[in-house]
Amino acid sequence: MIDRRTNRGSIQAVASYVRAGDPLGHTIALYGRPDPNYPGVRCSTDLGAFDYVVFLCEFGLQWMSGLRMPRVLLDVPRDRRAILDADGMYNAVIAVDRYDRNHANERERLRWMAQCDCLAAKLLQPTFEPPQPGVISMPFYGYDPSLQMDGKSSPPKRFDIMHIGHNWWRWREMSTCLLPAIERIRAHLDGICFVGLWWDMVPAGAREQNLEIAFGFDSDWFRRLAVEVRQAVPYTEVISAMSEGRVNIMTQRPLFRRLKLLTSKYFETFCADTIPLVMLDPDHAELVYGPAGRQLALNESIAEKLLDALTRPEKYRKIVQEVRRHLVEHHSYYKRVQQLVAALEGRS
Repeated sequence: MIDRRTNRGSIQAVASYVRAGDPLGHTIALYGRPDPNYPGVRCSTDLGAFDYVVFLCEFGLQWMSGLRMPRVLLDVPRDRRAILDADGMYNAVIAVDRYDRNHANERERLRWMAQCDCLAAKLLQPTFEPPQPGVISMPFYGYDPSLQMDGKSSPPKRFDIMHIGHNWWRWREMSTCLLPAIERIRAHLDGICFVGLWWDMVPAGAREQNLEIAFGFDSDWFRRLAVEVRQAVPYTEVISAMSEGRVNIMTQRPLFRRLKLLTSKYFETFCADTIPLVMLDPDHAELVYGPAGRQLALNESIAEKLLDALTRPEKYRKIVQEVRRHLVEHHSYYKRVQQLVAALEGRS
């Protein structure tokens, strides 16, 4: 169960679980009625037809309406309900450099954890080492080679550099690391494009929720660098959109970097016909992508790395192929389905 959104969140992962589960003998479905906006996603409201219910929590628990929740609680025993905490909320209060945080205060944290404990018997987090005792490591997100694009199937290259992701706790890294590096080499770049929500506006209600800082941006800086801003694309088009860029940069919000939480973007970018550069420390890049992943880590000498990738694409294509082989072996959705089933059955 998730809050369904076509252009953000984990819907791409859900579609991959549905595809991978069938040949393994596991029928996986999203709670709700079928919707043509979500092709490839099996939907069902027949709670009795399934062994387990997993709440995929990305934006809190409020999305479960008061009408649906009692039915779930009545029809599915607590020991068959699990929560995947995709945002690292089931932890101590964490504030990264007084900027990004998981909870505003201890009282909010305790309330959230109490809700989770009432709702489900198992807490899963998409990280290899959950810091909170009792939380189960469940990487959850994975690599789906059936989505992979190559030069024949991908669209023409329109940009040297692309960033696909929403402006949600991203600006500090952008303003201190990435944009200054791009500014240094801007004369050598043919085009730059940022795709996602909130790169050109602060959403309504952010100020009232004291969240303006999470959506910070500098439109004048974007204009000086001639950065094209596009609105978010549906999950069915995200890999094709990435493939319009020679280089794609993956960033992560500071809280997720601190907790080493995996997201869909870790793997989607490697399905695209592009050179992915990931703003992770090299050790974490190697943990996820194998030894070759260190060469794609964008954590220092950023301007030089960007130019190297653009001027020596064949070198980087070989690195990407090596990473893809590692992802197929260690992070396929077939493995993820097996890991999820083991976690739900208490065998992890």
